[in-house]
Parts: sequence; C-alpha cells; structure tokens
Amino acid sequence: MTYRKFKADYLFTGEGFAPADSVLVTSDEGIVQAVVPAAAAGEDVVYYPGLLSPGFVNCHCHLELSHMRGVIPEQTGLVDFLSAVIRQRSEAGGGVAALAALAAAIAAGEQEMLDNGIVAVGDICNTADTLQQKRLGRLAYTNFIETIGFIEGGASMRFSAALGLLAQFEAAGAGAASIVPHAPYSVSPALFRLIAGRAAGRVLSIHNQESPEEDVFFLTGRGDLLRLYATLGLDISFFKGTGRRSLESWLAYFDKRQPMIVVHAIATTEEDLRAAEGFDLHFCLCPNANLYIGGELPDVELLVGSGRPIVVGTDSLASNHRLSILEELKTLSAAFPDLEMSELLRWATLNGARALGLDGVLGSFAAGKKPGVLLLEGLEKVKRLI
Repeated sequence: MTYRKFKADYLFTGEGFAPADSVLVTSDEGIVQAVVPAAAAGEDVVYYPGLLSPGFVNCHCHLELSHMRGVIPEQTGLVDFLSAVIRQRSEAGGGVAALAALAAAIAAGEQEMLDNGIVAVGDICNTADTLQQKRLGRLAYTNFIETIGFIEGGASMRFSAALGLLAQFEAAGAGAASIVPHAPYSVSPALFRLIAGRAAGRVLSIHNQESPEEDVFFLTGRGDLLRLYATLGLDISFFKGTGRRSLESWLAYFDKRQPMIVVHAIATTEEDLRAAEGFDLHFCLCPNANLYIGGELPDVELLVGSGRPIVVGTDSLASNHRLSILEELKTLSAAFPDLEMSELLRWATLNGARALGLDGVLGSFAAGKKPGVLLLEGLEKVKRLI
C-alpha cells in the first residue's frame, strides 16, 4: 500500500487540534491510517500552509430549491418567505426546458457543496427532483422526506404520499432516508403520530422556532403565522393554541431516545432547553439563512452554555447566497467572537457526522475513516485535498 502524508501549520482532527508538528497519513484512497509526529512519519511528507480538517458535514439543506437562488428578496420575514417559496413552486412549469433547468441547478448546487469541502448532507426532500443527481454517489446524503399537513383529516393521505417518496429514495440507494415533519406549525397531531410511529432507528429533522411568531402561535393560537394559512386558503379556526411554546408542543410525540436534528432555533430559550431535557437533540445553526430571511441569529451562547450538541447547515439557495459551511462558520465567528476555532470546526465535522449517524466513516481523522481532507487558509478559503 502507498500512503499520502499531509502536514500543515495546524491539524484539526475532528475532536480538537493535534500537537504541533503532527502529520496525517492516509491511503491513496483517503482512508486514514494515523496521525503521527513528524519525526515518525518518514519521507514524502507534503507541507501545506494553513489548517487541515476533515470534510464538512452540512446537516440542513434543500438541494431541490437550488433553482431559486436570488429569486426571493432578503429579510421578508418567515411568513412572506414561505409564501414566496410556495408561490414559486406552484408557478414552476413542468415542460422539458423547466425540468432541464431544475436538474442543472441541482447539479450546480451539489458541485458548489463539493467545491466548498462538504462531504455529507442532510437534505430535505419534498419531491424526487434530486434523486437522479444523488444516484451518482458524489456526496453522502441523508434524505429527509418532508411531510406537511396541519389539517387532521389529511394526515393519512399526506403520510401515504411520503411513504411513496421514501420508497423511491430507498430503491435508488441514494443514501439513508426517513420521513420527517416540516415544522410544528405545519404538521397535525395525527401526522406527528404517524411520523413518530415509523421513526425508530432513523434520524429525523424538524424546522423549529425559526421565528418568535411560532411561539406566539402555539401559546395563543394567534399571530403572524395566521397569514400563511390564509394564503393557503386553510381554515384553522379550530386551533386555539396549546398554551405551551413550540418546542414543548411537539416533543411529547417522540421517544426521548429518538435522534432529532432541530433546525434554526432563532427563538429557543432556556425554558425550551429545560423542556427538552433528556431528549436526543442536535441543534442545527443556519446563520446565513436566518439573516437572509429575518435578519436575526439564535442565542448561540445559550446553546453552547447548555452543553447541547451543535451542528451546522446551509439551508437552501432560496434563502442563502452560497452552499458553504465555511461561510456559515465565518458568520458565527463574526457574531460570536468568543467562539473558539476548534469548537466551530467540531460542529462542522464530527458533530455533524454524529447527528447524521455517519461518524463511523466521516467527521474525524480516526484510523479507518474516509472523511475527506480539507485545507483551510484562515477562515477565508477552503480547498479539497481528498
């Protein structure tokens, strides 16, 4: 077997920084052999100025929305953003040219993630539009088949449709797949129960507390979210609120051991974290999308102080300018300067791999893994070495 040997100014292993003068040794195919002192590495060590890191894990993306880059104005607020996405989808043509343009945008979005050092993606799927691209096996995908339906009577129909889409992804061998709820305000109790009943052994994902209005809606049954249902022509006069905040309102549907990626957390408070005590939750930060949609960031210092595992996502090109985990880390570093580089990188590598159940093969430079090798030049540029 021949080996590749990498040395840089800094070597981040996924867990933390290796001692100075460490060398990463991999096979030609990128399988990690060891991290050793330079004195024990032998010849043919290649030095790169910068920082070596395992490949990035994007825990929240909507690749199927890649054709919407720049279409929706920034800082419209959540309700108007969601209304615009729904409108764009309903107005999209189904002709050959439109389908070709959509496929091209999806391929370009995937290439952008590859170019930006991403090796694995937790991807939200409402359609099979990304399936052809994912069959190529260029990234490790976890496919979250998203269900939406706030009207109780439609739960069975919605879930049956999700099962059909799930079967397509499983038959294609395009990565792990699970049926997940879109958001607390868009899923009925009956639909939540159906999702939870089929969740065992699978990682789930949910958009949660993306806006303070979400908590207003659950506490009182009122607020700005009512405009969304009016836009959709839905009568939800039956809903009077739960008297509890959003996170607490849906947690009870799931077993505490159920792995769950909770995305956005703009309005998550200490009260919410107490309600979630004992649940297997990873909080996913998508700061650039949060700024794009509503101009707000979550209380990251609260999440860090709670000891909850944190991961990072890009969201979609409908709500972001780039599919780049490094850009997300730059935004977090600028907004929260006390965050250490090792902590940010751990969120983007090992934590992300753990959240998606891929830490046996990705996320760190542990022997036997094939996590990819990135070179970071400060927080400015990323280059894929493997």
